Amino acid sequence: MYSTVSAIVVLGILIFVHELGHFLVAKLCGVRVLVFSLGFGPRLCGFRKGETEYLLSAVPLGGYVKMLGEGKGEDEGELPVADKPYSYEHKSPWQRLLIIVAGPGANILFAALLFSLVYLFGVPSLSSVIGEVNYEMPAYSAGFQAGDKIISIDGQAIADWEQLSAAVRASGGRELEITFVRGSEQLTLRVVPKRIENKNMFGENVISYVIGVTASGATEIKHYQPGEALLQGLSETWKVAYLTVVGFIKMIERVVPAKDLGGPIMIAQMAGQHAKAGILSLLYFMGIISVNLGILNLFPIPVLDGGHLLFITMEILLGRPVSLRKIEIAQQIGLCLLVSLMIFVFYNDLTRIFSK
Repeated sequence: MYSTVSAIVVLGILIFVHELGHFLVAKLCGVRVLVFSLGFGPRLCGFRKGETEYLLSAVPLGGYVKMLGEGKGEDEGELPVADKPYSYEHKSPWQRLLIIVAGPGANILFAALLFSLVYLFGVPSLSSVIGEVNYEMPAYSAGFQAGDKIISIDGQAIADWEQLSAAVRASGGRELEITFVRGSEQLTLRVVPKRIENKNMFGENVISYVIGVTASGATEIKHYQPGEALLQGLSETWKVAYLTVVGFIKMIERVVPAKDLGGPIMIAQMAGQHAKAGILSLLYFMGIISVNLGILNLFPIPVLDGGHLLFITMEILLGRPVSLRKIEIAQQIGLCLLVSLMIFVFYNDLTRIFSK
């Protein structure tokens, strides 16, 4: 139950942000918005304010913004002439493109805000204290011991374990001068990282460099100033977006198995785990899902925002709108693909549950 409530809150907020992006840019472009709905299907409750009806609908797996004239052809004779300036279809292709991009864009910007908040309030990071030294590796031969706290490598300050690992990996195998604190003494040793071959997160073989030490597990809360937190949030958004795109490419290349795809059940389980870990953990998880939602919606699949962008781009290139009949056929195919994907990820989720 806890996981279900957490998932509903997370998805509800992200769907609201997505549709709010479409809504605000549509209003800025002078388009009349008829319906703003969280969820699909039968109406549960709602109210009308001005020209827009705001709804909460029964199926909480998405939402929609219905605009005047949306989905109608340029020859929409039933629309009064006075209303045409407020119609989505009568706006320029570039304005319609902005309206469509605004949904995924809002999700990505919202993720950057969430990540920035996490960095602002403080993130736990592994300290640079050595936990164990592998006696078969260079660090042992050089004289490193458990409990040594690395403070710099080649004169570059080391604040946490991530920086330490990155500096060793980037060495290319050249000798490093490592300064550390042991007890009350500050010492310096030289060590040549060892070249190894291991697997990355996508299961591919990669070359890396190590010195043979592991972290002690001690953590420190690292706080950032507002400007630094914003930069870190933007950087984290880029990293998550990059990994999302690369992950799907690797899945197409069959480097990553398709059975790793998860759906609403997996999201619910993870939302519950992060909620129990604390509000910052939940915000970080929400940021990851928000980036994924934004990126996935940009895929050129009809019925998704990316599909609309594809048709608008074709209109700009061809100098005329794509016929409504062709769009309808493409959307029916896209809907079948989307339903098939949903069935597949539900199957994956259930398989994971029962296999345990």
